[in-house]
Amino acid sequence: MAAADNSGKGSAGRAGGDRKQLLRSLPSVEEVLASAAYAEVVEKFGRRLATNAAREAIDGLRADILGGGDMNADDLQPAAVAARAAAAAARTARPSLRPLVNATGVVVHTNLGRSVLAPEATRAVEAVSLSYSNLEYDLEAGRRGSRHDHITRIIVELTGAEDALVVNNNAAAVLLALAAFAAGREVIVSRGELIEIGGSFRIPDIMASSTASLVEVGTTNKTKLSDYEQAIGDRTAMLLHVHTSNYAVVGFTAGVAVDELAELGHRHGLVIAHDLGSGVLADIPAFGDEPSVFDSLRAGVDVVTFSGDKLLGGPQAGIVVGNAEHIGRMKAHPLARAVRVDKMTLAALQATLALYLKPEEAVERIPTLRMLAEDQGALRDRASAMVEQLQSAVGDAGEVELEQAASKVGGGALPLLELDSWVCAVSPASISVDELAARLRDTDPPVIGRIHKERLLLDARTVLPDQVDALVSALEQALSPAAVGPPAENNG
Repeated sequence: MAAADNSGKGSAGRAGGDRKQLLRSLPSVEEVLASAAYAEVVEKFGRRLATNAAREAIDGLRADILGGGDMNADDLQPAAVAARAAAAAARTARPSLRPLVNATGVVVHTNLGRSVLAPEATRAVEAVSLSYSNLEYDLEAGRRGSRHDHITRIIVELTGAEDALVVNNNAAAVLLALAAFAAGREVIVSRGELIEIGGSFRIPDIMASSTASLVEVGTTNKTKLSDYEQAIGDRTAMLLHVHTSNYAVVGFTAGVAVDELAELGHRHGLVIAHDLGSGVLADIPAFGDEPSVFDSLRAGVDVVTFSGDKLLGGPQAGIVVGNAEHIGRMKAHPLARAVRVDKMTLAALQATLALYLKPEEAVERIPTLRMLAEDQGALRDRASAMVEQLQSAVGDAGEVELEQAASKVGGGALPLLELDSWVCAVSPASISVDELAARLRDTDPPVIGRIHKERLLLDARTVLPDQVDALVSALEQALSPAAVGPPAENNG
């Protein structure tokens, strides 16, 4: 027994000695920086990043050694460490925000950047970014102007509102409205409209941030006009209607129409606000009964807020429309400066809205609208052509089939609506579908699909026409023999 114990201690001692020897063999940061193999990294990325990357590589190796990792002295030579450091430097310098291929079928995908801008919008952004601009300069008067003036006119033209304001997103628009009209006072909202959207944004929380007090009325599934009327008191400042754009309550339900709410509020001298969430300015069958900006204004709402990057198809922005008195108060509020938009957002939004002046052109030129309105026959033909290209590229490494499936609008809009679509269903021959999805995320550009029944579905609806070649190349790369490697031996 004693001999066995001594043998164990000896092994542990040798392991400890090996670790100490490996730790002593680690090169210094200066040695890595001075190695010929690292000179190109220093030249390409600068000495500061190169130094930090070398330190990161050495610290990682030290942790591996202490953790009992399998390595030898060759792994610790300055040239080998330089290679690890070079990879770390490249990861830091490479843009983290990158374009990718959205093959999920979710058109307004919040995690993937929501709406794709029209070419007109990207050109407008480039134009004001490469030069000085009249962002806050009145060219006619020769003095300081307002950035709001660049966007107000076209919004008013399209919606028929008296005035308009643009802030950095719809949450900011709601916050500004609450702060401007109800700070320290009460706002009445139906319990069925106390929504939460992505990122844990909740209506009660945003109301608390504005210092307004929430007064809930009705129940989750039923709210009556009399509920609002009974809750109105001396401290009431606003009636807020929130469109439940990211969920639906079905069954035994009842709500109050916006025009009824507006009539009640005005009778009591209250501000009527409508948080639309998504902004509908186009007549597309896929939108169904989604309320439009025009509906709210016709109903007599004082302030309507909606997003610029959902069903509108533009950049991230919060758009506010309504009567001149209320919009003027919001523009003058101190918070308006904190949530204002920059020149690039204004340029992109103005160019996007300009397309709506000709509705048929908007559906054709704005990618979000085009994807939502695409003809089923054309979509099937496009998906079929993609299947042929993909199958030809991957050969025996996988099988690609044409199938009908369902797409989604996404972006917290139209939660019950599914759009008939066509997908390329990929079954890899030598790897799991999870591994295929991971490899596609690592291609350039990355490709994001969805997994269903052990196959990867690539939805043609959201693959942009000019990205098909990149998709084919990515799948070929992910399923190539070099990437897949030899099949595992069957030892069973």
